[in-house]
Amino acid sequence: MKNIELLVLDMAGTTINEDNVVYKTLTSAVNNHGYQVTLDKVLSSCAGMEKLEAITSLLKEINGNETDAPVIFQNFSEQLREAYRNLDVKPINGAENFLLKMKSMDKKVVLNTGYSSEIARQLLDKLQWKESVHFDALITADDVSESRPSPEMILLAMKKFNISEPGNVLKAGDSVIDIEEGKNAGCGLTVAVLSGAQNRSELETAHPDYIFNTISEAEDIL
Repeated sequence: MKNIELLVLDMAGTTINEDNVVYKTLTSAVNNHGYQVTLDKVLSSCAGMEKLEAITSLLKEINGNETDAPVIFQNFSEQLREAYRNLDVKPINGAENFLLKMKSMDKKVVLNTGYSSEIARQLLDKLQWKESVHFDALITADDVSESRPSPEMILLAMKKFNISEPGNVLKAGDSVIDIEEGKNAGCGLTVAVLSGAQNRSELETAHPDYIFNTISEAEDIL
């Protein structure tokens, strides 16, 4: 097995269970603006993307006109803040123990996400996950100029921990765009999980090295 030094793990749907509230809120924000999209469509088209980019891409798909994207994104951001205030956030089954185990094995763990830093930290605060205890760094869409599937977040994670060989990096996520991000970075292992936004047949289109039910099953390959 490859010498994995760094794990770059997506948040919602991969390590954190927030009941798809982001995509439910995004669906609501789009539909409140006069469109008609289903949650399934949003999950299929938007999973893993930075959220303004996701809304822009979705509008292009459904009517070819993305001019409403900024105002929908603003409304979405306000609705999401409110939704998270009352949300019961939990770890994906086995994820917390997996993080602690990886840390005990002296592997670096970076959480990355298409969310803003504000939203990501809100999730971590609710879980009471602490930097240097559960993970080594958080990298969000706010930290890079190009969103996934660009490899920028992974490359930044490697730079933070002086890891020069992408073959020593594992990237895991619950969306096609997570796997594409890992492949674009040249990661030694890409792992898709079925605990989040997309199903097995969708994830298989990205050709991950493994598809697991949850991220905790990756312990067997490490």
